[in-house]
Amino acid sequence: MYPKHSKNASVQASPNFPDLEREVLDYWEKDGTFQASIDQRVAEDADEFVFYDGPPFANGLPHYGHLLTGYTKDLVPRYQTMRGKRVERRFGWDTHGLPAEVEAERLLGISGRPEIENYGVAKFNEFCKTSVLKYTEDWRSYVTRQARWVDFDNDYKTLDQNYTESVLWAFKELHNKGLIYEGFKVLAYCWRCETPLSNHELRMDDEVYKDRQDQSVTVTFPITAKGTDLDGVNILAWTTTPWTLPTNFALAVGPEIEYAVVSAKDSTLGDKRYLLATSLIANHLKELGFESVEDAHSAITHKMLGKELDGIRYERIFDFYSDESKFDVANAWQILVADYVADTDGTGIVHQAPAYGEDDQNVCNLAGIPTYVSINERGQFNAVVAPYEGQHVFDANKPITQDLKAAGRLFRQASYEHSYPHCYRCKNPLIYKAVSSWFVETTKIKDRMLELNQEINWVPEHTKNGSFGKWLENVRDWAISRNRFWGAPIPVWKSDDPNYPRLDVYGSLDELERDFGVRPSDFHRPVIDELVRPNPDDPTGKSMMRRVPEVLDCWFESGSMPFAQVHYPFENQEWFETHNPGDFIVEYVGQTRGWFYTLHVLATALFDRPAFKNAISHGIVLGNDGQKMSKSLRNYPDVNEVFDRDGSDAMRWFLMSSPILRGGNIAVTEAGIREGVRQALLPIWNSYYFFALYANAASYQAKTSFDSTQLLDRYILG
Repeated sequence: MYPKHSKNASVQASPNFPDLEREVLDYWEKDGTFQASIDQRVAEDADEFVFYDGPPFANGLPHYGHLLTGYTKDLVPRYQTMRGKRVERRFGWDTHGLPAEVEAERLLGISGRPEIENYGVAKFNEFCKTSVLKYTEDWRSYVTRQARWVDFDNDYKTLDQNYTESVLWAFKELHNKGLIYEGFKVLAYCWRCETPLSNHELRMDDEVYKDRQDQSVTVTFPITAKGTDLDGVNILAWTTTPWTLPTNFALAVGPEIEYAVVSAKDSTLGDKRYLLATSLIANHLKELGFESVEDAHSAITHKMLGKELDGIRYERIFDFYSDESKFDVANAWQILVADYVADTDGTGIVHQAPAYGEDDQNVCNLAGIPTYVSINERGQFNAVVAPYEGQHVFDANKPITQDLKAAGRLFRQASYEHSYPHCYRCKNPLIYKAVSSWFVETTKIKDRMLELNQEINWVPEHTKNGSFGKWLENVRDWAISRNRFWGAPIPVWKSDDPNYPRLDVYGSLDELERDFGVRPSDFHRPVIDELVRPNPDDPTGKSMMRRVPEVLDCWFESGSMPFAQVHYPFENQEWFETHNPGDFIVEYVGQTRGWFYTLHVLATALFDRPAFKNAISHGIVLGNDGQKMSKSLRNYPDVNEVFDRDGSDAMRWFLMSSPILRGGNIAVTEAGIREGVRQALLPIWNSYYFFALYANAASYQAKTSFDSTQLLDRYILG
């Protein structure tokens, strides 16, 4: 009987669960129980249950969210083991990307690309390599203490050369399939980290979007249409980003929105005419000089649909890009019609800065208006915008607004509170900026991803067509390059002379050695960047093939885990084909836009099958105040204190019996964990104690039996 680790047949009436747990852990370690459970089933040629373990970062200590997922990662494989299946559980580490770099910068006391480059890329990456695995032993201690069976000794790390080679193979395969391209698109951009982010990184956690107050302005754009009734009418456009106005190249209206010209009579404005959406006139009564909506509507002189305004020209605000000998602006400064424009706020007329808005760029591209970027990598204005040169965009909002007012172009100024995206690693507010980036064309495989999603069993079930399915329905091309240092390299070499264009993509060490005559010892920068060779397509012999400077999004690496962990296709081809899709994975709900998603993208694109058969997408662990767990708020009990006082099984019961595995959230409290001891563990123990005390009394000899057909007995036996 339990505990099997003890030769002492007596059962304590009042157990100390933490002490018992430590004794069991010691026994498991000496006995090699976990490995024995695998070896025994190998000998029996038992069926396998394939479990994929999502890799965490080891540059920070685990929290309750990790522990919750860890308990689930133990519970399901342990259950399958009890059913006679062989379940290997290999631990893995995520080691690259912004999480590692931002922490390294903090520890080194540096910040941003220039300081990293001054420090030295080689030194910085070496520091990242060391710091990213700083807490591996602490993780092992926590995971072991929670009684999770997992193989730490045969772990995988995304920084390993074999793992990275498989990642590069995947990139080349996607390129060969026509699913990789380089594009100049507006993306969420972190000016502190100096890199674009992918769309899914903005949607994983609620904390990415935080309430923020920004300066909003409504600006006048006088129409230049001589000989028409609209000539001189002031178009009113609203924006929460005044810093983008120096690159205003168009205005957009909704095709079916009704717009009106209102003659305002006010001593501060004079007799002026303004164009805005009819439905939004009521929001501008004060500035227009009216006391009621009825008065304002009585001053309407013209009404028209947005599509009737197409192509109308207006006076630009700034002259920074007015020189047509330098800038291709022949089609700029006109009204464009765009379906995305709504009349829910502002004026119903949207200022277009194609370098700083995804919709802006798409609409302007169709009209033949190019994209000009007016800021550098750090979010500071360049020399073209001379009055604000060197100013950060957020700092420039005020002087730009003051200049608009001085020029008589400021109609209204107000503070605007809205939910705004922040970098999920450095926590600074993001901007949207046109950057050159490498993309996986996920839109091309959207339909197939949706089809394969139907083959996956999701818990909770609504995830399939809910949070995951809806995400796939609205998928955008995946920006996979990062303008950073610590990561797997984008394996693309380009000619440095555009007169002799050539692009080579490499997917293995053998291919690199074949063309460069050397087998790189390290895939990381700067070693990989030192591989340079003459351009074979240049008869002059002057141009060189150089690697593009970007590194891969670390999510591309973690999404490669099923095959990269075994160095496929360079090794273990038969193993992978029989271990993919995996039978089970589990992570929190945010990973429907993270690991679950990237696994699904790469499995669909590379293998035309799902990466996993069953997935639990559990809820979020909250602090005892119902808010997100925070070290600064100290709103959750110390993990080690709970282990020492109540034991891991108490925590396991508390978390596993909660609604969280069905998609709900749970607040971790000491009282809740202790209640698990009182309501579950002690009653079970007391029943066992009673049985052990009296089972062999009165000449009755207890014996082990699995023959009961009673329903509850069968349930307990599994």
